[in-house]
Amino acid sequence: MLYKVFFVEDEVITREGIRDNVDWNASGFEFCGEATDGEMALSLLRAAQPDVLITDIKMPFMDGLQLSKVVRERMPWVKIIILSGHDEFEYAQQAINIGVTDYLLKPVTARKLQNTLQKLAERLDQERKEQDKLKKLQEQVEENQAAIRERLLFNLVVGAISPTDVIEKGQALGLDLIARYYLVVVLKIELGDRTEQYDYDELQGIQRHIIELAEKNPDVFSLKREWGDLILVMKGNTPEYFEEERDLLLDEIRQLVAKTRYQVVIGMGSPKKRIADIRQSFIEALIHIQNLVSGNKSGLNHAFERTELLKLDKSAVENYLRSGTRDGFDEFFNAYLRPLGETALKSDLIKNYLFADVVLSVAKLVNDLGGEVDKVIPELNSIETIMADIKTIEQLREQTHKILSNALAYRDSQPNRQYKNLIRQVREYIQHHYADPELSLNEAASQANLSASHFSVVFSQETGQTFKEYLTEIRINKAKELLRMTSLRSADVAYQVGYNDPHYFSAVFKKNTGLTPMEFRSQI
Repeated sequence: MLYKVFFVEDEVITREGIRDNVDWNASGFEFCGEATDGEMALSLLRAAQPDVLITDIKMPFMDGLQLSKVVRERMPWVKIIILSGHDEFEYAQQAINIGVTDYLLKPVTARKLQNTLQKLAERLDQERKEQDKLKKLQEQVEENQAAIRERLLFNLVVGAISPTDVIEKGQALGLDLIARYYLVVVLKIELGDRTEQYDYDELQGIQRHIIELAEKNPDVFSLKREWGDLILVMKGNTPEYFEEERDLLLDEIRQLVAKTRYQVVIGMGSPKKRIADIRQSFIEALIHIQNLVSGNKSGLNHAFERTELLKLDKSAVENYLRSGTRDGFDEFFNAYLRPLGETALKSDLIKNYLFADVVLSVAKLVNDLGGEVDKVIPELNSIETIMADIKTIEQLREQTHKILSNALAYRDSQPNRQYKNLIRQVREYIQHHYADPELSLNEAASQANLSASHFSVVFSQETGQTFKEYLTEIRINKAKELLRMTSLRSADVAYQVGYNDPHYFSAVFKKNTGLTPMEFRSQI
C-alpha cells in the first residue's frame, strides 16, 4: 500500500522540480496534491487526507510553520517535513515544538528527499503494524468483556453468584444492577409456518436486533441463548415503572419480529425484590414459556401450586450435588418429593418447577467448578422442550436422574478444583481440634458437608494422605513438640494430643518415628 504525500511550495521551479524528479512510488508514496501557499493548502489537505505533508517554511499568506501548526491540530496523524532555506535555531526550535517529523535545509535534492521518504515509509509501516496489533488487542478485550458479561448474567439468572459479587463485578463491567425490583423474561423465536425451514443466520440477525432494541433501556440486560432465543433481565425501582417499561419493550419486540417470517413467544417471571430471587423469576419464566408453547396459557400463578412449592427444601438439590452419590439418587429423589402431596405431584407446573430447579442447581455447580455448562448439561438449552415431555413422576425421575448422574460424574472428576477451599478449611479445623479424642473421619466430613466416603476420597486426592494419616501426623508432631519443650510424662503428652490410651499412643509414636516417646526425649 502506498502512502499519500502532499507538497506545498510557493517557488514554481522548486515545486515542479521536486514533484517531477522524485520517484514517489519507489519510496512507498503516491503524490496526491500540491499548493502554492499554506492558506490554499488547507482546503486541499482536508480533501486529500494525506499521510505526509512536505512544506516550505517561507511562503506568503500563511507560512509553513503556521500551516504545520494547524495541520497538527486538525490532522494529528500527518507526518510533516519542513523545507527551509534558513539554518537558524529559532526556526528549527519552532518546528520541534510543533512536532514536525523532519527539517531539511535547501537546496534539497531529489535523492536526499527520496532517502528521507524511504525512512519515513518504514516508520509509517511500523506504526501501522502497531496500530493493527492494538486494534486486534482492543477487539479481543471487547470480545472478552462481552464473554465475561454474558457469564456474569448467566450466573445471575441461575443463582450461581452472590448478590454482593454480582453487584461488584457488574460495576466493573459497566452494569448497574442495583434496583428495588427485578424480573426475567424468556424470548423464544419460532417459525410462523411450521412447514418452513429455520435459517440460523436469519435467527441470529433477529436476535441481534432485539438486543439492540432492548439495551437502549439501561435497565434491561440481555443474555443470548441458542437459535436466536434470549433471556432479558429487567430492573426498576417502582412496580408502575416496571410494568410500563416491560409492556412497552415487549410490544416493540413483537412488532419487530412480526416483520419477519418468525413469531416470538414470551415467558415472564414475576417481579422479585431481591437479586438472589432472580433465579426464581427465571424458573417462572421458563415454566410460563413452556406452557405457552404447549398450549397452556397459564403460568406459575395458581395459589395451590405456590403453597405446595413452599414446602420444598430449597437446599435439597444443592446438598445432594455437594455430597451425594449416584447410588443414593433414589433416596434423594424420594426425600425431595416427600413434602408434596399426591395432588401436587399431578400438576405439570410443579413437575416443571422441580425439573427447572434441578437443572439450574446443576448449572450453578458446574459454573462453580469453572466448567462449561453447555457441555456438561446440554439440556439447559432445550429445557422447555424437555419440560413439555415430562407428564409423569416417572418421567421426571428419569430426566432428573440423567442430569444429576452427569453432574456427579463431572463433580467427582474435578475434586481438586471444587474442594480445595473446603479441604483447606478442614485442615485448619484439624489443627485446632487434634487434641479431641472424638475427632473422627465422620466429624471432619460433616465440617465439609460431605458424606464420609466422599470426603475420604476427596481428602486423599487433595492432600496425598488418608484422613487418619494426616491426623496422626499432626498429633505426632505436636507430641514431639511437647516432649522437647516440656517435662510432661508420656501419658500426659498422649492426653494432650488426643490419645486416651497412653500405651496405644506409645505404639503409634514408635511406628511413626522409630522411637518410643522416652527414647525420643532422651536424644534431645
